[in-house]
Amino acid sequence: MSNLNDNFSFNETNEREAEKILAKYPIDRKQSAIMPLLDLAQRQNDNWLSRDVVEYVANFIEIPFIKAWEVVTFYSMYYTKYNGKYLVQVCGTTPCWLRGSDQVAKACKEMISPDQNTLSKDGLFSWMQVECLGACVNAPLVQINDDYYEDLTYDTTKNILQSLMDGKEIKVGSQNGRTSSKAVS
Repeated sequence: MSNLNDNFSFNETNEREAEKILAKYPIDRKQSAIMPLLDLAQRQNDNWLSRDVVEYVANFIEIPFIKAWEVVTFYSMYYTKYNGKYLVQVCGTTPCWLRGSDQVAKACKEMISPDQNTLSKDGLFSWMQVECLGACVNAPLVQINDDYYEDLTYDTTKNILQSLMDGKEIKVGSQNGRTSSKAVS
C-alpha cells in the first residue's frame, strides 16, 4: 500500500495507457483526460488516491492540484483513503432493500467490520452502503471492485466474502442461476 510520502509515477504499462488516453483529446484540452487518468492512477495505487498521486496526475496534464482535488472529492468513484484489496459496495436503494439488502449488509458487518468505511482487521476489506448500482432487476446486489454479484442472500454474501478471504475464484453475476433479467421460478 502506498502512503503519502511516496513519489508516485505511472509504471511503464500505465505510462503507455496514459498516453493512449491523452491521444483521445486535443492537445489544448488534455485536462479533459483527468477522470480516466485519475482512475488509472487509483488502480495502480491500490485503489486509492493519496495527495501525491493526485499531484502527479495534475502535473501530468498541467493543471493546478486544487482542480484535480476538486474532481477527486466530487465523484464517489475516487477514494482518498485505502479501502483494502476489496471494496464492497452494498446497494441500499428501495428495490435492493425490498429484496433483502439489509441481510447483505448484516453479512458485511459480521465478516468485514461492524462499521462502514472501516478497514477489516486483516486489511483486505472495507464496505459501504451506496445508492443504486443500476441492476435493480437482480436485487439485492453488491459491487466488489469492478464486479457485480447479484441475487444475493445473507448466506451467498458470506460465501462470496469467505471465498475472497481464502483466495478462491468466485462466480461473478447472479448467485442463484438467473440469466440476464429472466425471472426466477
